[in-house]
Amino acid sequence: MDTSTVVSRLRAAGCVFAEDEADLLIAAATTPAELGSLVERRVAGLPLEHLLGWAEFHGLRITVRPGVFVPRHRTEFLVDVAVSLAPPDPVVLDLCCGSGALAAAFAAALRPRELHAADVEPAAVACARVNLPGAQVHEGDLYDALPSSLRGRVDVLMANVPYVPSDAVATMPPEARLHEPRVALDGGTDGLDLARRVAAGALQWLAPGGILLTESSERQAPVLGGIFAAAGLTPRVHESEELGATVVTGIAPAS
Repeated sequence: MDTSTVVSRLRAAGCVFAEDEADLLIAAATTPAELGSLVERRVAGLPLEHLLGWAEFHGLRITVRPGVFVPRHRTEFLVDVAVSLAPPDPVVLDLCCGSGALAAAFAAALRPRELHAADVEPAAVACARVNLPGAQVHEGDLYDALPSSLRGRVDVLMANVPYVPSDAVATMPPEARLHEPRVALDGGTDGLDLARRVAAGALQWLAPGGILLTESSERQAPVLGGIFAAAGLTPRVHESEELGATVVTGIAPAS
């Protein structure tokens, strides 16, 4: 199967970046048969990143396995905001970490004193441990996953929680809704159920002046800011027009 044939098949299947995807699939295949299999599975709707075994995120190649949420490029903005607001030598936590992409990108930009990550999905935890060999990766539901020794010491808490309203999950692209875990997509009735839980427990885990960061839609941001304020955090909304990204931060009291 030559390049033009691969491009044509991918384009016919609705792949917007068919040429780029063809190059990546051809480079990944070691035999013509393997290339044929990769193209067939991509045309069938499997995420490109799951086929390649990696996703590009913040200049890094992040290992991504089937059944694990694929990090989105817009979420690079959350990392940028976290790095810009972090104190020197921070203790960092990536909650709902998925593949661990946020923690890996943060550590590549600013070396933390301690790096922790946690997720409820065993497949995600296993993947994060590959991407974060020097970190402590914990398995469990939000803060229940964390060791008590971390309480009150987190300087930067990145929580890329799911924020798609339950009714909207069915409208997502098939490669997301069919091949990524629902728990990584569905944020409840208004999309903010997990964000409420994270905010409610944040002050117990943040250090004085520590910062909580999470992504949301532009429409959800004012509501999320109110949730953060009600939890005792000082909220602020950050926007990136270039990436189409919205990040809401909450700062813990200094003392």
